[in-house]
Amino acid sequence: MTGWNFADTWEVVARVRPDAPAITQGADRRSWAELDRRADAVAAAYLAAGLGEQAKVAQHLYNSPAYVESLYGALKAGMAPVNTNYRYTADELTYLWSNADVEAVVFHADFADRVDAARHRLPGVKLWLQVGGDAAPWAQPYDDVASRSPGGPVQGPWGRSGDHLVLIYTGGTTGMPKGVMWRQDDLWAILNRSASLRYDEHGDLDALAARLAEPARRPVPKLLPGPPLMHGTGLFTAMSTLASGGSLVLLEGHHFEPGRLLDAVERERVTEMSIVGDAFARPILAELDANPGRWDLSSLWLIVSSGVMWSAEVRAGLLRHNPKLILVDTLGSSEAIGMARSRSSSAEAPTTGGFRLGPDTRVISDDGVDVAPGSGERGVVALRGRGPVGYYKDPDKTAATFRVIDGERWSVPGDYATVEADGTVRLLGRGSVVVNTGGEKVFPEEVEEALKRHPAVVDAVVVGVPDERFGEVVVALVETGAEVTDDELAAFARRSLAGYKVPRRFVPVASVGRAPNGKVDYAAARTIAAGRSPGTA
Repeated sequence: MTGWNFADTWEVVARVRPDAPAITQGADRRSWAELDRRADAVAAAYLAAGLGEQAKVAQHLYNSPAYVESLYGALKAGMAPVNTNYRYTADELTYLWSNADVEAVVFHADFADRVDAARHRLPGVKLWLQVGGDAAPWAQPYDDVASRSPGGPVQGPWGRSGDHLVLIYTGGTTGMPKGVMWRQDDLWAILNRSASLRYDEHGDLDALAARLAEPARRPVPKLLPGPPLMHGTGLFTAMSTLASGGSLVLLEGHHFEPGRLLDAVERERVTEMSIVGDAFARPILAELDANPGRWDLSSLWLIVSSGVMWSAEVRAGLLRHNPKLILVDTLGSSEAIGMARSRSSSAEAPTTGGFRLGPDTRVISDDGVDVAPGSGERGVVALRGRGPVGYYKDPDKTAATFRVIDGERWSVPGDYATVEADGTVRLLGRGSVVVNTGGEKVFPEEVEEALKRHPAVVDAVVVGVPDERFGEVVVALVETGAEVTDDELAAFARRSLAGYKVPRRFVPVASVGRAPNGKVDYAAARTIAAGRSPGTA
């Protein structure tokens, strides 16, 4: 075996723990043996359709057992899974699947019309599998395929390798989606560093089986991934949990509902949960505050967040409802996993936006020099060591993000930060959305977090709008839960922000339009802030 491969490791789990739960979604439950068998059947379908080694297989799905099975099947067959944002239009799907050279698509019935509108422009796709509903005439019913008897473990004639890829397409805040190429061995090793059950980095399957057969030192992990599996936060935590021999609890329904999430935590005795900062945590805390004592959360000991800011006030609120919780806020991206983290518990006071860097992380200036602690200088966070190969079919963007500094390769996705005198890193946000107003740079996340501390503000998004005098001015889209004036918001923001960072204008919105992964379409937000309807010039 050349390094770790997820399909090999998951097959070991299925062999050692065949009857243990693997996936639960309401009444739909899969044991490890059933998950493994269905994934074999799907892998056989990919091979029968003529897909070769490292052919690209797209998942255009809500969170569901089919998502995990079809991804597992691709890994079994030595193919590369491709995540797909289920909010994409037919044109966006056409671009992504063409760029990724996709040859098989597994899609939910809800998206059939969108997929149909794109498929005529995708002659390279050899197999369409539809999950749910009456299958379109050009697609095969997924459940019929997954229910077949594959007759044993399935893999391609080329076998499996730690060099086989997982593609994570990320839209970021600007530009077209880019496919981040991860070698499975690199991804496995990084995720396993913080997994519930840790192994060495040499791909020893016998040692893995022996570890899985040991009496559990703590409850086997049962993860509820709050965000969609189509995004890195949800997918990476799910893959790590399965590699630890654990199980996934997937929410029913296609929209985030905090009450339903808390019901699932109590009903299924969930031990761990992944979220995307305040986008998830604020509604969860509001539900708990409104219904004190309603849910038994005693099984839950860990919540991990990544992607957007997770404020100290919200973390402190969650700890009030479950004092034994450990809350881990991680700084990372599809291009750089685990750049930094902060940890909160009843014994460790939460802070907002403050991270401790690991030994392989640094904050550097534009010329590659380390930012001095306490200097107030802004720099970008860089991570060395195991990382992606680069962006699929994009050498220019690969060279811009994965830079050689002092003879070592560093991933520099563009997260700006300052370093405090004590070494704490304060995250400012992505450079691609920085507002340049009168020569001063304003990082939206810093202003958004200041506004969200106001009790009337549910959510906020900050953008720059063109201005004759200043080049750009700061404008905030604000979603409120109580009446508040612009002057009150400005005065509140001025308590913690320099005057040039305070929004010149506040635009009330019913919703700031966060995606299921908690991220914001800043281009659309700029359009609204400028007084136009999204989609207009």
